[in-house]
Parts: sequence; C-alpha cells; structure tokens
Amino acid sequence: MNGLGVGGSQSPDLVNAANALLYAFMTVTCFMGPWLTNLIGFRWTLALGSIGYPLYAAGLYVNNRTGATWFVYFGSVACGISAGFFWSVEGAIATGYPEQHKRGRYIATWFTFRNFGNVVGGSISLALNVDRAESGAVGYQTYLAFIAIQCLGFFIGSLLSNPEKVQRKDGTQIAAPKGTNWRVELREMWRLARSKSILLLTPLFWYYGWCQAYPGTYLATYFTVRSRALGSLSFAISGTFGTWLAGALVDVPWVKSRQTRAIVTYVLIASLNSGSWIWAVYIQNEFRHTKPTLDWANQSTFGRGFGLYVFERISVSMCENFIYWAISNLSDSPGDQIRYSSLLRGIETAAVCLGFGIQAIPTPLIATASINCGLWFIALPFSYFATVQVVRRFNELEKSNAPEGFHSK
Repeated sequence: MNGLGVGGSQSPDLVNAANALLYAFMTVTCFMGPWLTNLIGFRWTLALGSIGYPLYAAGLYVNNRTGATWFVYFGSVACGISAGFFWSVEGAIATGYPEQHKRGRYIATWFTFRNFGNVVGGSISLALNVDRAESGAVGYQTYLAFIAIQCLGFFIGSLLSNPEKVQRKDGTQIAAPKGTNWRVELREMWRLARSKSILLLTPLFWYYGWCQAYPGTYLATYFTVRSRALGSLSFAISGTFGTWLAGALVDVPWVKSRQTRAIVTYVLIASLNSGSWIWAVYIQNEFRHTKPTLDWANQSTFGRGFGLYVFERISVSMCENFIYWAISNLSDSPGDQIRYSSLLRGIETAAVCLGFGIQAIPTPLIATASINCGLWFIALPFSYFATVQVVRRFNELEKSNAPEGFHSK
C-alpha cells in the first residue's frame, strides 16, 4: 500500500503521521520478538503478527469514504503492535532456515514473495485507477481488495513448519531450544547488541529505515493517481530485480572467495545508492520550483521523475538483501538469528518512525532527500568495515568442526 504513495491517500501528512505512530509501536514489539517466539514458537508468532495489517487497510478505506481520521490511527497502532512480531520472526525464518551457501538466494526468494503482494496490489490498483489522470486519492475499491488479501495472512502463516521440523537438503537439522529464561534472553540480546558487527552495521540499518518515508511522499506529491498505481506495481518489480541481483552476486558459485563476492556486491550497492541520492537531490531542487504533476501521457517530463523512483527502489532493495545476508552469516544459531533479526528490525523501525514523523511535519522534500543522501554517506565507511567483519565471522563458522546450533541427522 505504501507503494501507492502514502497508502494511496490524498493527504501525505495524515498517513506519514499514522505511519510514524505505527513504526513507534513496531520498534517496541520488534525488540520483544525473541520473547514471544520463545514462548509460542515461530509458526504462531508469524500468524499472529499478520492480524493488524487488514485493520491498517480498513483505516485507509474509512478515511477514503468518510474522511474520518481516527480509524487510520487505530489501524496504525494495531498494525504496529502485531507487525513488529511479524517482522522479527520473518527475518529469522529467511536467514536461519536455509544452509549458509544458499542464504543470499533464499533471502531474495523471501523478498520476491513479499514483493509479489505488491505485484498483486499494484495490478489491482492500476486496473481500478487507469483512467484517473489527476492528482488525488486512489479509488476505495483498491482498499477492499487489499483487506481481502490481508485477512488470509493469519491462516497462511499458521501453515509454517517450526524449525525443529525442518530438514535441509544436506541432512542437517535446526536445533531451536524453547523455554529460555527471560533474563537469559535479555542478556543474550545485550551481548549481540554491543557486538562489533552490529555496531558497525547500525548506521546502515538506520539509513535503510530512515529513507523509506521519502519515496511514497515523493510519489504522492508529484504524480497522478494512475501514475501512483503504476508506481506501486513498479515498486514490486524493480524491488524484486534488485534483491535477486544482490542475492545472486553474494552466492555466485564460480567465485570461490566469499570475501571477493561480498566486496564486489558491496561496491555495486555503494555506487548505485550514491548515484540515486545525488540524482534525487538534483531532481528535488528542480521540482521544488516547478511543482509538476507528472503523468505517463507526457513522457518528456514523466520519465525523469519516475525513473528516479524506480532507480531508488532497485538500489535500496539491493541494500536490504545485503543487510540480511550480512546478519545471516554472523551465527548459525536459530536463537541468535531471531535476536539479530529483532535488533535489525528494531533499529530499522525506529529510523522509519522518525523518518515518517519528520516528513509528517511536513518537511520539504529537498530537505528529506538531502538528509537521506547525508545518512548514506555517513553509513558508507562503517558498512564497508562491517562487510569485512561479517566475512571474517563467516570463515570462523565455516572452519568450526561443530557449528553452533546445528547437528547432522
């Protein structure tokens, strides 16, 4: 829905404020993910984590039909509470279930399934709004389709196999102990939070979360309704391309050195993200004076603005895949994987919360683009040393005779 540009709403300020509230609650529940997973298991944490999403869509539907704002905030709180648990456990599933040498591709597969929701939603939205060549909110039918799809989340999530029932192709099984004392869990979270790898990766986590408020506001500010619907579809397609490109590069089989694969992928990601934010600042400096309403009927102006949106999505998706690949190689323990995932999602959601909050003031998009650009270049040197640290840690795990958390059948 955010691929539509602030949830398809006509009011960026309302949805940005609601999203800031949503991510504030998510920040708390992301960090609580390991405790709930330890209590009820991966399957039910995933299923229960999905129940707030249709309420979020319902709030946007009510606002679209009646103008009421209270349900938007109610849906945001409900989604924030549940989605934090969902985010923490889905990351642990994607990084902890597959074998080490497949994790880049498995993470890409996970993001592909997630983006497929955007493909379906974007296709529905584009079909329902294809004739609307003016600015404004998307049609209310769009939200009805989203609500119907999201209501299936709980039932689909309940079909997941818990880690102890998963067997890999190489014969190894996943040891996922339950019943860890909450004090032990807290101590383990603190141990990982202050580890060198996480401290080096934190600026990259923060950058990735912070920049998420910009694309949707940009789309809602400068594009017609049907162009925003096209943006939602392109959001999914370009994101899938970006995550598979990064996932394939870190797992490419004919380059034997993992460090070489990691550094080459990192350099490409650094180049693309640097170029996209420099381009964004340049475009925003122009648009703040011209204030265009861009529609695909006018290709001479539409292509430049829409190309930036797609290019940013590819760059950030590659960065996202690389982040998860990095934390997936820090440990083979499912317990540590849920903790690493929760730390990542918690830091990310805190950044998203502040990003949406600042954008809701509202803040000129030239300022937002400039801040995003600055945060990226601050994260750049830290992320390089984090990459080296991650590869070193992976090599240590690979050389170990008894990798932690796994045993052969």
